[in-house]
Amino acid sequence: MSDDRPVLVATEADDLTADMVITELNRRQVPVTRFNPADIGAALTVSARFGSGRAPIAGQLRTPSRTVDLAHARSVYWRRPVWPAFGNLNADDARFAAAQTRYGLGGTLYALDGPLWVNHPLRNAAADYKPTQLAVAQRLGLTVPPTLVTNDPDEARSFIGSHEHVIFKTLRWTPYQRDGIPVTGWADPVTATEIDQSVAVVPHLFQAVVDKVADLRVLVVGREVFAVQIESGMLDWRRDYSTLSYRVVELPGRVEEALLGYLEHFRLVSGSFDLAVDKAGDLWWLELNPNGQWGWLEESTGLAMSAAFAELLTQGVAP
Repeated sequence: MSDDRPVLVATEADDLTADMVITELNRRQVPVTRFNPADIGAALTVSARFGSGRAPIAGQLRTPSRTVDLAHARSVYWRRPVWPAFGNLNADDARFAAAQTRYGLGGTLYALDGPLWVNHPLRNAAADYKPTQLAVAQRLGLTVPPTLVTNDPDEARSFIGSHEHVIFKTLRWTPYQRDGIPVTGWADPVTATEIDQSVAVVPHLFQAVVDKVADLRVLVVGREVFAVQIESGMLDWRRDYSTLSYRVVELPGRVEEALLGYLEHFRLVSGSFDLAVDKAGDLWWLELNPNGQWGWLEESTGLAMSAAFAELLTQGVAP
């Protein structure tokens, strides 16, 4: 008997990584319903009932081409959804409408506990705080670079002065423009003389530079671990993808178990980890992106990452 339960894929309109996973699901003949919260209205409708019947929640999600019984969903791939901004409304109405959508549509979806989530958005959010990441990584036995989070300029100068090289990293990526041009935050070197009173306005993250020879991006999907060494010669390899080279590697057993334990700690079933490799071959923790990019790595290495996601979503059960 065939399993007709659908996989829900929540993502933006142009998402090549999601396309790769959906292609693998199609090969398995698994029904897929793709939607984007930004389409709420005529292109996306939700109806949910609570407090009636035996089920805690009953309802439907409808797109122009699909109607899904929410209680019948097999799994949810929460990829890169975009929430509506309601730019056609005045500022107060737009804020109101955006909040109703997040807490209405979002709250309804978050209430689903039958399907497998990859990953549940609330668990992604809990795992996305860098100070928490650093503490959990160290508890699990991973090597963490000396790091300071502070809005005290004197503390910042003292920390920078006690290490040979220090970088500044943003605590959270946010959309940012300067003179109308989008900019992003890289891992940038910082010196004590650059610290002024503006540091007191908000917390900043300062970290001792790892004397690295390469970086690792490690994708975990369920219990499958894909580790790719990235050669760049740059402090932050994300600055120029055209110069990167890749090599598939195996992680030391204790590191692999620590990363799996890390995901278990946050009740995640997938995540993208960044580690640094020093001259002695030791690995240093940098960060976790609970919903990081990996599509370009599959194209560059041939690793079956999208197939691993498709298999996990097809099974609909956390390993």
